[in-house]
Amino acid sequence: MADEIKNNEIEVDEISAVNEPGDFPKDYMEINFGPHHPSTHGVFRFIAKLDGEKILEVEPIVGYLHRGIEKIAENRTYVQFKPLVDRLDYTGAMNNEFGYCIAVEKLMELEVPLKAQAIRVICAELNRICAHEVFFGAMGLEVGAFTPFLFGFKDREIAMHLMEMLAGGRLTFNYFTIGGVRQDVPKGFYAETKEYLKKFKKNLAEYHELFSGNEIFIKRTKGVGVITREDAIEWSMSGPTLRGSGAVFDIRKVEPYSGYDKYDWEVPVGKNGDVYDRYLVRMNEMAQSARIIEQALESLPEGDHQAKVARVIKPPAGEIYLRVEGTKGELGFYVVSDGTDKPYRMKIRTPSFNHLNALNYVLKNNYIADFPIILGSFDTVMGSVDR
Repeated sequence: MADEIKNNEIEVDEISAVNEPGDFPKDYMEINFGPHHPSTHGVFRFIAKLDGEKILEVEPIVGYLHRGIEKIAENRTYVQFKPLVDRLDYTGAMNNEFGYCIAVEKLMELEVPLKAQAIRVICAELNRICAHEVFFGAMGLEVGAFTPFLFGFKDREIAMHLMEMLAGGRLTFNYFTIGGVRQDVPKGFYAETKEYLKKFKKNLAEYHELFSGNEIFIKRTKGVGVITREDAIEWSMSGPTLRGSGAVFDIRKVEPYSGYDKYDWEVPVGKNGDVYDRYLVRMNEMAQSARIIEQALESLPEGDHQAKVARVIKPPAGEIYLRVEGTKGELGFYVVSDGTDKPYRMKIRTPSFNHLNALNYVLKNNYIADFPIILGSFDTVMGSVDR
């Protein structure tokens, strides 16, 4: 069973079709879900048209968590704005900081020390594991299993402790700086991280034994919420949601940054584009993240953890779009500089917004009981949707 799970060779009994929109039955129901319904994963609302329990159409409605963060950027210096990007996808704050800092550094043509690059990779992959642990626990709750939630958060707590050693904070960190990281790794970090990775890989195998091969879980997720490779690309999906449909696209591979091209790792992909594939891709990504962290720790170079930068940062006038592989998919920062210490314009591209945009396409002809499972397989965070 373990080999079957690893190679994703479990047969698909039935894949739900997505029909073209047509006339609704006269007795269809229109039901409102959210914005505080427990299955909506945050402050998200949608209106569903139902034929019995079958979904005919959904209308996603966002904006309940809007904070105007992109407009705030115009009134903050580049350094003052940086802590706010942690609040976008708050399960992957390190990756948010990563994308923003690299964008500003590219605009400044600033070279980051190799040691700082390696530390950033370690932080980003630790945070990726933490984010996928939340996904694993939440996916268990979607199908009525509470044990995965406890298992996932237990291991996540240890990884959060490691990042707390570096940054002094939890969940949001403000650890990356423009030019490097705020401080060098503390004493004991290497040993604790290596010990954690050793235990984590063993625990990850237990996750698969507990959940991935569970017959009920497979029946609830196989053939549900199918997205073809072509349609995933057409809807501008990214990250594990895109790779679950069979597209081998990871920004860390196609546009390497911070030395990702120096590490030996693989891009997990699915075959059928269903909920199970999207789940399995994230599970396998955690193993690859552990693999990257081990290599980064072993090859951590000597040197400074931060480049020399001016106290007041004023990038030259110009514009740039830079993207990184966030925990949910492509995270991009479009920054326009007018040569002052504040961005003239800031636009942030988050994967969760695009995924919710495709919700009507994915949910059609599925059952309302499968909605939490399908939405959960996107692993959306509303803080990154409402910017």
